[in-house]
Amino acid sequence: MHGLLEVLESAIDLDKYFADDISDVVCTGSLAPFLLSHRAATKNIVIVTHSSRRAEDIATEIAAILGNEAIIQFPAWETLPHEKLSPKSDTVAKRIHALYQLQNATGKAKILIAPIRALIQPLVATITETPLLKLEIRDEISLSKLVSQLTFMAYTRTDLVERRGDFAVRGGIVDIFPPLEEHPVRIDFFGDEIEEMRYFAVSDQRTFTPYLGKLEILPCRELLITDDVKTRALALASAYPELTDICTRISEGAYVEGMESLASALSLSMKPLLSYLNKGTEIILLDEERNRSRTLDLVNTSNEFLEAAWSNAANGGATPIDLRNLLGGGTYSSFEELREYSQNNRSFGWRSINNFGGEDSTFIADFLPHEPYKGNNEKVVADLSNWLRNGYLVLLSAHGHGLADRYFDILVDSDIPVRKSESIKSAPTRDGVIVTTSTLEFGFINDVIKVVLITDKDISGHRNTTGDGAKMPSRRKKTIDPLELKAGDYVVHEQHGVGRYIELVKRDFGGAVREYLVIEYASSKRGQPGDRIYVPTDGLEQVTRYVGGEAPAVHRIGGSDWIKAKSRARKAVKEIAGELIRLYAARTSAPGFAFSADTPWQRELEDAFAYVETPDQLSTIDEVKRDMERPYPMDRIVCGDVGYGKTEIAVRAAFKAVQDGKQVAVLVPTTLLVQQHLATFTDRYTGFPIKVAGLSRFNSAKENKEILDGLAHGSIDIVIGTHRLLSQDVVIRDLGLVVVDEEQRFGVEHKESLKKMRTSVDVLSMSATPIPRTLEMAITGIREMSTITTPPEERHPVLTYVGPQDDKQVTAAIHRELLRDGQVFYIHNRVESIDIAAAKLRTLVPEARIAIAHGQMNETALEEVILAFWNREFDILVCTTIIENGIDVANANTLLVERADLFGLSQLHQIRGRVGRSRERAYAYFLYPVDKPLTELALDRLTTISTHTDLGSGMQVALKDLEIRGAGNLLGGEQSGHIADVGFDLYMR
Repeated sequence: MHGLLEVLESAIDLDKYFADDISDVVCTGSLAPFLLSHRAATKNIVIVTHSSRRAEDIATEIAAILGNEAIIQFPAWETLPHEKLSPKSDTVAKRIHALYQLQNATGKAKILIAPIRALIQPLVATITETPLLKLEIRDEISLSKLVSQLTFMAYTRTDLVERRGDFAVRGGIVDIFPPLEEHPVRIDFFGDEIEEMRYFAVSDQRTFTPYLGKLEILPCRELLITDDVKTRALALASAYPELTDICTRISEGAYVEGMESLASALSLSMKPLLSYLNKGTEIILLDEERNRSRTLDLVNTSNEFLEAAWSNAANGGATPIDLRNLLGGGTYSSFEELREYSQNNRSFGWRSINNFGGEDSTFIADFLPHEPYKGNNEKVVADLSNWLRNGYLVLLSAHGHGLADRYFDILVDSDIPVRKSESIKSAPTRDGVIVTTSTLEFGFINDVIKVVLITDKDISGHRNTTGDGAKMPSRRKKTIDPLELKAGDYVVHEQHGVGRYIELVKRDFGGAVREYLVIEYASSKRGQPGDRIYVPTDGLEQVTRYVGGEAPAVHRIGGSDWIKAKSRARKAVKEIAGELIRLYAARTSAPGFAFSADTPWQRELEDAFAYVETPDQLSTIDEVKRDMERPYPMDRIVCGDVGYGKTEIAVRAAFKAVQDGKQVAVLVPTTLLVQQHLATFTDRYTGFPIKVAGLSRFNSAKENKEILDGLAHGSIDIVIGTHRLLSQDVVIRDLGLVVVDEEQRFGVEHKESLKKMRTSVDVLSMSATPIPRTLEMAITGIREMSTITTPPEERHPVLTYVGPQDDKQVTAAIHRELLRDGQVFYIHNRVESIDIAAAKLRTLVPEARIAIAHGQMNETALEEVILAFWNREFDILVCTTIIENGIDVANANTLLVERADLFGLSQLHQIRGRVGRSRERAYAYFLYPVDKPLTELALDRLTTISTHTDLGSGMQVALKDLEIRGAGNLLGGEQSGHIADVGFDLYMR
């Protein structure tokens, strides 16, 4: 888009807006990236935003004009300075990398972009003193030296490398996952020389492509444990008893979670980010007022956390020491202090670009935003045609090639002069619409210089995400993970039966060091210790975790028990299979509709997807399409954790059905989901002649009647609705596909109506934690099943805290979320006292807008509240467990659960799945009363939920739930006994 900047610079004197006597410029938001890009040509600038999200957005917009190499991004921690949580290793590495770039600022980088939160937090002064580790093939470095350097740089030594910041050593091989790399790297040594470097996949630990160039290894922590830090830690441990535990471990060289909260006491000195910038740099605030108020909120919340974190540390009693003096150096500075430092100490320029202004502001009035077209393509075509007739320069920018191709086709069909351009590097000519791709959010129009920029977001009204296409998701993961096993866990070996896992050991056979799982079986001789087998880690496909009844009997190696148990289970499965085959035959002999192969439009729709598909998503989409193209009805269930992109599979399947002139019904359990799916489907089908309607109580009677008429006449292609769609009066003229979302939530009578449909139309069901019965049915083959286990990129596991309830902790957690413009779910599961809980929250956080939702409200009122929360009209939703049901509020990323000890396991998992659905780090607090002892069962459940925090653990939790409750029964087959004999996994095989 640099060419458009050149057009603006030649038509307007942009420099006058940066004159010395002007400090506050007001313009439409879509012009800001062009103004900033112009300023960066003559000045080093720092762009300051009120939030991390805004910083990322403005960075992608400026990158569309100047390219990525012009920009340095400096992210803020996602934790507060005094919180006992460490920032993520990739955040730390990005920050350190940015500081090195600033120190050696040669070349193109002219723009530093940071949220205000990063500017007001001081940095450890020695942060850039550790030289970076750079490795390439043929370099010589001793293995022991490399290991000690990695340990010093806060990398964690593990058996298997799975997370950023891990490393492992096996013989002459070092595996390492540097925080800024997409995949971990395997370094192969020959003596002390690096012979080969290759990327490998976390899921199966296999290498797949060579690593080319220099591997740059950055520290994983900002505070590294030097001798000086150890000495200070020892002194702190003896001076302050409540810090003894954490400081003793630091003094021994161990990196402790949350040690950054003591950074100002452990390091020699702290200094601000601005001290790394050259004199004469200009600071430009985007929306100064929001930056100012955000700083005030941050300072207040940080102080609350300082008190909450350390009062908790002293078991509820206030700490006897004044930690403010001890840790004050690490706390946020105020807006005034920041401004004073930048102008007095560094003589930086200071100005702002705002959306609104006062009497003293300078307005750039000729640039106006577009009115949103809300998908009305006829109006877009008419406006474009009109602008061309009047001699305007017209640019249409889309986020992906698929959408750009789609708009190009629409304009060609409408006889509008149009051409495609990959990127606009120099000033374009005014001979027709130019369609291009870029990451610009919105466009503008200027009637004085006759220039129009219009984006896909202007046309559709909203856009999904900022996902970039370069990311390669991790591979599928199916086998047992030895690191998830604890000593004493029961496992099943296909050949030898049920045994007890003992440990993971290394053995040297003929010079090759390999890792083995040690499994103990019953002793073959009475009075002797158990027999053990060693299973190499590359032979793990034979071993599964035991999921069944209570503690099982351990088998003897070579004994007959295991063979008998297997044959009993096999016989039971055969009997059930006979029943299933009859059902299956009935289905496959029923005449169905064979959909045709993908059309060019299908490819355009799929190219316009704003995320990168995960491998599981792609394979599931292929499986669904293959089923649809067969001549008998499809019956497939897709299991995937909450927010793993199941909706996109439905979007593509529905589109495929409509291409063949069929209608589609999407069945969802709640009216809120009707609204959410309606928004998603409408957004994805922007630019295509497809009519989508939502049948719900939020429509007027007249609107619903029009929708029913449209379905009967065939003018509506896709209808989304609740079980109202199953009523007798709903007639769909040519139904080809039924999509059932959250299938486990429909009642028996609805399932019966669905069953009748199954024999004649294609049915695609979707579920997050499959209820054990569905799990069993799918795996025994009544229905085809696809699973999605890879999280979308940009998603992080939910940080889960289990502990006693404490008002300070609750207040601080809510404030932390409100500071990043987020929302909070507060679960109080007793309707009679929910108003009291809400009133208490109003006294703790008076500034928050609080709403109440529970199942005893009448349905319309309930849905209005939840819809208002979805539309961000409230900050906190105090509710009962009704939210476990598929409510997708991407902006709500903190969850607090009162009396978590009273909940079931899959309930806790479903509830936790409500947060962490966007790229923000999410927090879940499971709280129990201080004064009531926990039952063993509650303890077991809370322990499980705090250990299974990995993304995609829904299936694991469903299996654990099966284990805690015992397996159910299917088609009357007495199978729970057999499952207990051989374990769930093997039984299903």
